[in-house]
Amino acid sequence: MWPEAPRTAELLDKVRNGDAEAVDGLLAAHREPLRRMIGLRLDPALAARLDASDVVQDVLLEAHRRLSDYLRNPVMPFQLWLRHIAKDHLIDAHRRHRVAQRRSLDREQSLAPARMSDESSFDLAGQLLDQGPTPASEAVRRELQRCLDTAVTALPEGDREIILLRHGEQLSNQETAAALGLNEAAASMRYLRAIRRLRAALLPGGGSAP
Repeated sequence: MWPEAPRTAELLDKVRNGDAEAVDGLLAAHREPLRRMIGLRLDPALAARLDASDVVQDVLLEAHRRLSDYLRNPVMPFQLWLRHIAKDHLIDAHRRHRVAQRRSLDREQSLAPARMSDESSFDLAGQLLDQGPTPASEAVRRELQRCLDTAVTALPEGDREIILLRHGEQLSNQETAAALGLNEAAASMRYLRAIRRLRAALLPGGGSAP
C-alpha cells in the first residue's frame, strides 16, 4: 500500500521548509510500494538477472535529484510522479537487458508482470472462482496463483494494468483513475470489464466477456 496522502503532504511541506530528514523519510516511505509496483511489472526472464530493489534504488536516486523541480511545479500527486519515473526506468531496464534478443523495444510495449503476492493472488482467484477466502493447502494456493498469473499475463495491456493497480498495488478506484488519467466512472467501468475478461479466462466455457 502507498503511504496515505495526508502523511505524504506533511512530509512534502517539511521538505519545502528545508527539513533534510524529511527528504529521507519521504523517499523511505515510498520504497516498498515502489518495489512492489516494479516487481509486478518486471519481465520474469529479466527478473532472474535484475532485482527489483536495484531498480527502486535508481528511481529513488532520480527522485531525490529532481525533487526540487517537482516541488516548484507539482503537476500531479507525488505518488504518481514517482510511478512515472519508475515506469521509465522499467522500460529502460527492459531495453538494456533484452537487446540481445530484440533489436528494439518500443516505449509503449506492455511490461509483463512477474507475479502477484500469494495472498493477493489467492484472494482474487477465490473471488473469481466463487470459492471465497476459504482455507486451502499450500499446493492449492500455488496452483491458484499460477493460473491467475498466467491469465493476467494473457490479458490485453489495458486490462492487465488495471488488475495490477487494483489488486497488485491495492490502489483504490480513485487512485487508479488518477494513475491512468481517467475519471472515476471510466476507471470503474474499465476495471469491471477487465474482471469479466479475467473470469472468462479462468473459467473456459463459463461465459464470454465483451
